[in-house]
Amino acid sequence: MSSWSWSSTGNEVVHEFAERIEGRTFLITGPSDGGIGAETALCLASRSPSAIILAGRDRTKIQPVIERITEINPKIKATFVSLDLSNQGSIRRAAAEINGQFDRIDVLINNAAIMACPYSTTKDGFEVQFGTNFLGPFLFTGLLLPKLRAAGPGARIVNVSSSAHRFEGIRFEDLDFEGGTAYDTWKAYGQSKTALILMAIHLARSIPSSEVASFALHPGSIASGLQRHVDSESMSDARAKSQSSAS
Repeated sequence: MSSWSWSSTGNEVVHEFAERIEGRTFLITGPSDGGIGAETALCLASRSPSAIILAGRDRTKIQPVIERITEINPKIKATFVSLDLSNQGSIRRAAAEINGQFDRIDVLINNAAIMACPYSTTKDGFEVQFGTNFLGPFLFTGLLLPKLRAAGPGARIVNVSSSAHRFEGIRFEDLDFEGGTAYDTWKAYGQSKTALILMAIHLARSIPSSEVASFALHPGSIASGLQRHVDSESMSDARAKSQSSAS
């Protein structure tokens, strides 16, 4: 086993675990060009998976990733699936499309998220960060579990979380921050990421790891389109919350 550090690259990791990638099917949500999901897909492509399913809202932002995957290895089946995690109808349609096209999914990477955005609700009436970052992936994963189980031992569910889970637990009696009147963008983000971690724990406890193993990970601090709602003042607020939670 290699010794990993802050300077380790994705390509180094996939090289180390090439036998766990070759010939397998990966599904990544939120793989827009320039983000963590896209970089994950491109690194995986270098080790010859059978298929990479790229699920997101805007094909124009994902098409460049598909083209680069094809350049790396034209034998990989790179497939775009329209998916809006803030819309349960879209989630069900995406899952039905994937279930109809693929016999199995070896690895599901729940990467898509929004961060510290203004208060709004999803199409189904939930606070938008909780709905998009947790409820959406929860439903999507549940609908795809038969295909993950079909992959046999070695199937994985990976939830991309955040250290922001320290900002807030689950507000079971007030998930939507009093209808937005008591809204705190970072606490709402933290709540959604706490829920995503608890989802991984629940799946790990309820599904034998010999069938499907479940994980949550913190990807580090990485500049991407995720921070579109974050300015210097907002970031200072986040740092203050992080220091307060650590003390």
